[in-house]
Amino acid sequence: MSVDTVSLTGWGRTAPTTALRFRPRTYEDAAAVVRGRGPRGVVARGLGRAHGDAAQNAGGSVVDMTALDRIRAVDAVAGTVVCEAGVSLHRLMETLIPLGWFVPVTPATRHVTVGGAIGSDVHGRNHRAAGSFARHVRSLELLTADGEVRTVLPGTRLFDATAGGLGLTGVILSATLGLRPVTTSLMSVDTARAADLDEALARLTACGDRTPYAAARIDLLARGRATGRAVVTRGEHAPLDALPARARRTALAFRPGRLPTVPALIPEGLLGRAPAALLNELRHRGAPACRTGELQRISAFFHPVDAALHPGRLPGRGGSVQYQCVVGYGQEETLHRIVRQLTVRRCPAFHGVLKRFGAGGTGWLSFPAPGWTLSFGLPAGLPGLARLLDGLDEEVVAAGGRVCLAKDARIRPGLLAAMYPRLPEFRALREELDPSGAFRSDLSRRLAL
Repeated sequence: MSVDTVSLTGWGRTAPTTALRFRPRTYEDAAAVVRGRGPRGVVARGLGRAHGDAAQNAGGSVVDMTALDRIRAVDAVAGTVVCEAGVSLHRLMETLIPLGWFVPVTPATRHVTVGGAIGSDVHGRNHRAAGSFARHVRSLELLTADGEVRTVLPGTRLFDATAGGLGLTGVILSATLGLRPVTTSLMSVDTARAADLDEALARLTACGDRTPYAAARIDLLARGRATGRAVVTRGEHAPLDALPARARRTALAFRPGRLPTVPALIPEGLLGRAPAALLNELRHRGAPACRTGELQRISAFFHPVDAALHPGRLPGRGGSVQYQCVVGYGQEETLHRIVRQLTVRRCPAFHGVLKRFGAGGTGWLSFPAPGWTLSFGLPAGLPGLARLLDGLDEEVVAAGGRVCLAKDARIRPGLLAAMYPRLPEFRALREELDPSGAFRSDLSRRLAL
């Protein structure tokens, strides 16, 4: 097991803190770290794709799980996989797609670990139909504060605290997942432009249950009658007969694909308001007004974040802050107000995405809830950023909504109970199983979790 002292940040490259990083290669190694933790505690970390500070632990220990990355078993008949927590979704896709199976839920990057996907209870474009990641976990192995390994099943208090619990109930060591059958590695995609936010909402609503995956890329710099304009994409896994005859022999080959060309690859976070607005204009006009049945690779459809430069490699600007909220159906005016605030202030918001959520999961701190979710990024050095986001938080709470903790780096602790009504149960279970506070993070200290 390797050990070093490192400075860590979230994926947005803000608020770095220093911790002792352990990289266990066995469960025994991981248990030794938990038992030997110092007074600042310990938290697990995967591939570092959480935007905020959920996988940092200033002055304490961090367990880097990426060496525990074995796929133990695949049942290609039942459609299940047993794997260690450090396995990435990319690795799962490489293994499973040629066998005719796909991960049940994937976020906008495939470079997240299974443990991180459970701890954040990640969601994707198919939440309305499939829910979030934890819904498809059949069981998991959890290393708890006493150094013991527990098998945790859905329907238990510990499972509901761990799903979306941001690593604060223990270290997830492995999981058994249910999978989705596919006959090809391609997606059949429909694309349409929406002239404003109302049309984007209407187009996403019209998707209904006909297609499992849908999202809108929203332009948060457009003003006037074009406020909230978007490009709406919906898709489903392409059937074999949709492929050209020459491609059917390799229908299940997983090819992540090449990076997109300019202007798709330009990171908006490096641009000022005027260049970013021009880039958005080019992208919007470059999207088809209406196109159906286009065949796309899985990575091109699901993982746009993987095509962008890693925030840690972007020069200057002080990193980026990601904001994601959800408000219920019937609260569309709240979305309008949020979008108007961004456009009126000419905020250089980037990676704006609008999606529909279905029924929420059982996780006590799980983010998704029925309604509309809007996410976007802002430069961390933007003047007045804290005041702006505090105001958006108030709008969201007034509408009965919440913000995503896995992406958070700055929310006021006093708003948390209104957003997550089962927070007292989470805190009580933590006190019961971990009275000495073995599992801690910068986020847990900041929000008194």
